[in-house]
Amino acid sequence: MSQIDELAGKRILDLGCGSGESGVYFAKQGAEVSACDISPQFIEVAKQLANHHSVSLDTVVCPAETLPYPDDSFDIVFANGVLHHVDIPLAMEEIRRVLKPRGKGFFVEPLPYNPVINIYRWIAKEVRTPDEKPLTFTDIGTIRKRFPKTHVEYFWFFTLGVFLYFFLIERASTSERYWKKILYEADKYKAMFSFLKKLDDVILPALPLLKPLCWNMVIQIQKNEK
Repeated sequence: MSQIDELAGKRILDLGCGSGESGVYFAKQGAEVSACDISPQFIEVAKQLANHHSVSLDTVVCPAETLPYPDDSFDIVFANGVLHHVDIPLAMEEIRRVLKPRGKGFFVEPLPYNPVINIYRWIAKEVRTPDEKPLTFTDIGTIRKRFPKTHVEYFWFFTLGVFLYFFLIERASTSERYWKKILYEADKYKAMFSFLKKLDDVILPALPLLKPLCWNMVIQIQKNEK
């Protein structure tokens, strides 16, 4: 994510904005932000959050496969946990259309290859939606066909030990999203998470075969010049 350039003055689309946290952050850095989501309820929450932080979001309710923006509208398209809910070929065509030449996209998405994560997904299926499907290498290939300048970074392998701690030691209910516990109770798990993250930072670059077993990845794309 460090590849995101200076945001001031950039036009950014927060795709599948949810509650609007990312869009509000971008706006506070001086970007001109459009935020869209398929959920009218989330759009209302995003508006309230923007008002609370005294920034402006241009919000609209729409699916990722049909974006109501002109061609070449955005310098950056950002989405966190969105692509694994949508029709990837259609969504990527729309993203390519609305990006400016040399515009970039950044997408945070889950992977399907870690058996421990898949067991958790099966146990916690009541908090998951029927349409979600972690992105495969085939999906990355589909993205790469439309954006030859595609780069993928993988993260959260050893840090998944926090999830095992939640399930095996704390016996935390699977009716709540474990990643939310990390956010809501950050101080409680800070030391454990920091240690496990250091293991990721040191060992993953040295053992790249572990990368597909990570929980998440960041996909970075760039639109070719016309």
